[in-house]
Amino acid sequence: RPRNNMNQEPLNHQVKADNELDRARRELSILYEISNAMRSTLDLDYILYIILTSVTSHTGLGFNRAILFLKNPAERCLEAKMAIGPESPEAAQKIWEYISRCDQDLDDLINKDKLEQKVGQGALFKSVERLKIPLVTKDENLLITAYNNGTAMHIPEEKISQYAFDPLLQVFRTNELVIMPLKAKNQVNGVIIADNLYTRKPITENDLRIFTMLANQAGLAIENSQLYEIIKHKSRSDAITGLWNHGFFQDQLTLEIERSQKANIPVSLLMIDIDNFKELNDAYGHQNGDIVLKEMAGILKDSSRDGDYACRYGGEEFSIILTQTTKDHGYVIAERIRERIAGYCFPKFSSAEQLKVTVSIGLATSPQDAQTKESLILQADKAMYAAKRSGKNKTCLG
Repeated sequence: RPRNNMNQEPLNHQVKADNELDRARRELSILYEISNAMRSTLDLDYILYIILTSVTSHTGLGFNRAILFLKNPAERCLEAKMAIGPESPEAAQKIWEYISRCDQDLDDLINKDKLEQKVGQGALFKSVERLKIPLVTKDENLLITAYNNGTAMHIPEEKISQYAFDPLLQVFRTNELVIMPLKAKNQVNGVIIADNLYTRKPITENDLRIFTMLANQAGLAIENSQLYEIIKHKSRSDAITGLWNHGFFQDQLTLEIERSQKANIPVSLLMIDIDNFKELNDAYGHQNGDIVLKEMAGILKDSSRDGDYACRYGGEEFSIILTQTTKDHGYVIAERIRERIAGYCFPKFSSAEQLKVTVSIGLATSPQDAQTKESLILQADKAMYAAKRSGKNKTCLG
């Protein structure tokens, strides 16, 4: 008997070693696939979708639900950007049965066609989308603690009740969770919350280890995407005014006309020209001219709605793409802008003196006035010159 036990011991060690090797291979394979997927794009939404799908898929880390918060530097807070997970045990079971039946791998699950279907639609995201956690706060909470420490936080089932009044757990009901910081060059740019609410599978040290490795790759991918967006934005922005530049205007107007035709919704275009700008430059100098351009840009940006695009067309001429806007509504917007500019006191360079400036505006609407981008610009331009010929400081219709 003792001899049999001695023979059994090396066998047990071998089985354990083989299991460990299989696990390590699987983890490396998962990380390799996820890393390749994240390197395939610089689109931030798609990267976030890949990350959360990797955290929740059966071929990835296998968590039931995951929410990703990113740092918002402007508002100095953490805000929810995306969430993936079923809304009930029944929904979870249907999803798992479907995935198992279809034998879907990670490439199938992160197909970009599914992005719009998944993001911002489910009850999980709706439950946290209004949650903004200030980065500077006297009150301790789970997300900020994980953010400040830069290390994973695992709250097991026996301790979850201690955090019942935490802002996150007020809206995200769970029995156990992990909060994983996303880091790039030792700077935290976000956190992921994950749990196993439906399967009740305990979160192990091994889960945390591989999750940390994924999070490190994810943090770098997010940083690269954000840097790319900054560079892309600068390349499409006007250097003096900060508005969208002429190239962006041309591309975006093409897209908006296509969308309006598909959805049978009008899009309007304002062409705006500063009256007597050459005389202003001659009288006061180009530095004052630049001040007028910058102040004008601020007024146009502030007067634009979400979904509109204020652009510098060139020289002293500006344009605003008014999405989902009829000609009548466009005229109301144009007049409001014109009157605001006429009543505005523009500062003068190195002087307390202020300048008064007016604009002439032309308005055209697609499809009412034009079917193509070129003809819409032409009609708005003609209307703007008609406003100039009829005395300036007016809005004319195409």
